Amino acid sequence: MPETRDPRPRRRRPFRTAVGLLVLMAVIGYFAVQRASNGGGGAPYCTASVVTGADELGQGGTRQSYEMTPEQAANAATIAAVGISKGLPDRAVSIALATAMQESALRNLDHGDRDSLGLFQQRPSQGWGTPEQIMDPVYSAGIFYDRLVEVKGYTRLPLTVAAQKVQLSGFPQAYAKHETDATVMTTAFGGGGTLTCGGPAPTEPGDPEKVREALARIFGKDGMHTTPAEPPRTEDGNRWIKEPEVTLVEKRDSGPEARRRSHVMACWAVANSRGMNISRVSYAMNGWIAGQAKGEWQFKGGTGAKDGDGDPHNAESGEVRIFMATR
Repeated sequence: MPETRDPRPRRRRPFRTAVGLLVLMAVIGYFAVQRASNGGGGAPYCTASVVTGADELGQGGTRQSYEMTPEQAANAATIAAVGISKGLPDRAVSIALATAMQESALRNLDHGDRDSLGLFQQRPSQGWGTPEQIMDPVYSAGIFYDRLVEVKGYTRLPLTVAAQKVQLSGFPQAYAKHETDATVMTTAFGGGGTLTCGGPAPTEPGDPEKVREALARIFGKDGMHTTPAEPPRTEDGNRWIKEPEVTLVEKRDSGPEARRRSHVMACWAVANSRGMNISRVSYAMNGWIAGQAKGEWQFKGGTGAKDGDGDPHNAESGEVRIFMATR
């Protein structure tokens, strides 16, 4: 008796499933390469990182990091910069960052529960300021710190207790889960770690005056020396191009607090590079360039500009140099 054949086509689900998985893996691999290179575009992102337990040569240790969008990084850097500009300890900065992480996920929200607004979800009806003031990250961070320092012994309290005494939240224990990440960011912004930001380089020209004004609002004009915009400078057939810049110089003999301020200024510039069209930042003989090599800092050495030798973008010790993108 001849074999009876099923007229229906055989199902090839395993084959199709395998093809689908291969396509998915290829897509994931493509985006991983884009993210790793960032010179070819890539999704913008920022990472605050610290290494603990390293030896005297910087070897070994454990790396901790926290990843953010550029918007979150810019807001976090502003919160840290305001606290450092007030001369407050790292504990205050960690409390503020953890609070904003819980209240808004480090986004400057124009809505919230009842009339709550901004990074800290502060309420105009409860005396935190006008809606316009609260939506200003510098103002909202400043008034949070002002109320935090009124809490007796806040640096010795558990983070969630200190935050709750300021916020009076309906979920008082929620701040605790952000403490580790907030501490990583605080250390990175304060000089014990790094902030890196990857993604495409800016395509529009930056305004150095806008950067000066923003930094002056946070740090004040005292002790901040800034240079005027300079015309483009070239060497050896366009080998180097000198963009308009903002240079901030630490006061001499002002100690570790000045270095803490300078470090957070440099981090603030990197975090705000997309919003302010900043192309380069140089600090403490290291340099960051938008759109390159995962957004990591690279050792560059001194400026060498006085004798015409070396990259004129580089910074000497005590300088923070912020360069604007050009057309």
